[in-house]
Amino acid sequence: MTAQWQPLLHAAVSDVFEQVVAIRRRLHAHPEPSGEEYDTSLYLYQQLDSCGFHVRMGPEGVGVLTELRSPAHAASPPNTSPPNTSPPNTSPPNTSPPNTVGCIALRADIDALRIHEENDSPYRSQTPGIMHACGHDAHTAVVMGALLALRRLGEGGNLPHPIHARGIFQPAEETCEGACRMIEVGAIEGADVILSIHVDPTRTVGQIGFRTGALTANCDEMRIVIDGRGGHAARPHETSDPIAAAAQLINALYLFVPRATDSQEAVVVTIAQVLAGHNANVIPERVELRGTLRTLNAKVREQTMAHVRHLSASVADMSQTRIETVFSRSCRSVVNDGAMIELLRAAAQPVVDRSGMQNITQPSMGSEDFAFYLAHTPGAMIRLGCAKDSQTASPLHSPTFEIDERCLAIGAEILAGAVLRWSDPHASNGDE
Repeated sequence: MTAQWQPLLHAAVSDVFEQVVAIRRRLHAHPEPSGEEYDTSLYLYQQLDSCGFHVRMGPEGVGVLTELRSPAHAASPPNTSPPNTSPPNTSPPNTSPPNTVGCIALRADIDALRIHEENDSPYRSQTPGIMHACGHDAHTAVVMGALLALRRLGEGGNLPHPIHARGIFQPAEETCEGACRMIEVGAIEGADVILSIHVDPTRTVGQIGFRTGALTANCDEMRIVIDGRGGHAARPHETSDPIAAAAQLINALYLFVPRATDSQEAVVVTIAQVLAGHNANVIPERVELRGTLRTLNAKVREQTMAHVRHLSASVADMSQTRIETVFSRSCRSVVNDGAMIELLRAAAQPVVDRSGMQNITQPSMGSEDFAFYLAHTPGAMIRLGCAKDSQTASPLHSPTFEIDERCLAIGAEILAGAVLRWSDPHASNGDE
């Protein structure tokens, strides 16, 4: 059943749509890589401040936090303890009428990738070698749109009940560092639940992907250093060639890690960087390999790490080199809370056709540092279709990635609708 306030919310999203598109295009034209989002953060701060939001910067000038409270709670100071002071309990969030308004957080990421854009749009990246190839500009615009639409409802006296929403615009998602930094400065302190979206070019505009449980994989960054004995390229017999050892090891990882893993378990080992040498006629002393290990099962993760170390030791013995394998920058799987997925389903039903409500049958082997928030509070992430044509759309992390901007309005209305449903004192688990 469509809520009585849904047409008003739809109208509010429509009213702010041009502003949301302008924000997205400005971010797209001026991307900044992970940990360097200073201008992006300042721009978002200024935009939110000019619209009357309570705003504060994230750690070291990157990232932004904002609070939106309904008029009945506008006098409360921003960024303080949560308004709900009742004793904690073990019941699911918002399953009974609350005495005070809880806090629901909406998370976006703001960093770009070191990829040179090949699109030829008027708002293409103006920074050589950097582009928003993962849709973080769209994620930011969607959360901005949801907050702006909710504020517009409040200013018009059309909020059906009090709300307290928090916008988290985090840096450094691509390096799995930003979420932890924002958590350290209180980004989810007092937040009862947290929601997010991720654009999906395999789905067209109007299609939304939902999955309860594991949505993404565990991801561990892998660094392998091979130390040998360098020398002249004409006399490899006088060396312990680390490049030959690296070639053997890469081949062994790609061949034997899958063969040592149950075929029903998902494991992906990828070497994405090979760093070695300065001259075509000199065998170097050292080769460094960098990549990732991605798994869905915690036991398989530990077993695979041990197997990678075993293969490294075997290659080191055969090649008379020294090999050190280090796993770091771990990001655990995003595990969606069932009640939050149902909340997002309810919010999406009035926005997209029934055919657009799609179940995701298998988790992605990609990673998302949204998982760090979920270690502290229940939440969920959904996939937002962003392609005009899913058959010809460029994939994420490609130099020609682009979105159909109509998806921004859909994402904003779903997130704003989820805020209103969750905040309803008469609702239970997102149902009216």
